[in-house]
Amino acid sequence: MISLDCDELFDTWRQQARWLLSHSIDPSRVSWAGAREADLFASDEDLPAHAGPFQARVPLALLELLQRAACYRGEQRWSLLYEVLWRVSHGDRTAMLSGDRLGSELQRRIKQVDREAHHLHAFVRFVSLAQGPSTGPEQPQFVAWHEPAHDILDAASRHFIGRMGRQRWMIATPRDGVYFDGTQLHYQRRCPAAWQQLAQASGDPGGELWLAYYSHIFNPARLNPKAMQGHLPMRFWKHLPEGPLIPALINQARHGKQRDGQASAVAARPGKRIGQARSESAGQASGPSMTMRGVEQ
Repeated sequence: MISLDCDELFDTWRQQARWLLSHSIDPSRVSWAGAREADLFASDEDLPAHAGPFQARVPLALLELLQRAACYRGEQRWSLLYEVLWRVSHGDRTAMLSGDRLGSELQRRIKQVDREAHHLHAFVRFVSLAQGPSTGPEQPQFVAWHEPAHDILDAASRHFIGRMGRQRWMIATPRDGVYFDGTQLHYQRRCPAAWQQLAQASGDPGGELWLAYYSHIFNPARLNPKAMQGHLPMRFWKHLPEGPLIPALINQARHGKQRDGQASAVAARPGKRIGQARSESAGQASGPSMTMRGVEQ
């Protein structure tokens, strides 16, 4: 088996895959995970030193799909891409479609990557840094910490260029990071420790105001915990300023607050509940009408 390492770079994998295809090397003879995927009883093979005679032609749409799926972190990350490429290059384009076994897994990975990009756009919270006399042009004005499940930061973070204008901002993750200096976006495959520390140590100066606002607009009557966790996975709660409030708000909703449909402070005020008042008024209205009907009869 040929064991390869593309250093988690799509361009490197693409060159290696093109080389393999030129020699018509079957996907079963290649591994991009070393010993984790290698057959214990197989002998090691070397990558051919020169390009082979086979010239593969594949549609441009396939390369776009493979590049998107390459952001997926998981088992057989690169081997599956080569298997799809192998089949399509040999005339079997069903490997690109969701009705095929390989195509279905390819499309599933792309959906997971796209969903993770949506999570970045929806759940990143930028914190404003204090700007002092010693602040230089290299100092970001806003920082954020995020923990994506897949390698989407480089492409998905470009979304914030249009949203943030010429302000300087930075997003740090456990793996990589981006910094926008107001003009150009800088991507680091290995996030500097200084970036990580700055993003994790920064506190939101308006955090208390936001928590008070969030707790008051929370509507327990419309709470659906399963649907909420589907749109807002629990793994993001710890990095959101309102995250610590969510379990308590869910618990309150399950123990009566959902019935009131309003904040506890409002429900505790003197006066009858709307539902009770309506039922009583309806009962009072129905009594005389029945009596009158009896008299008329």
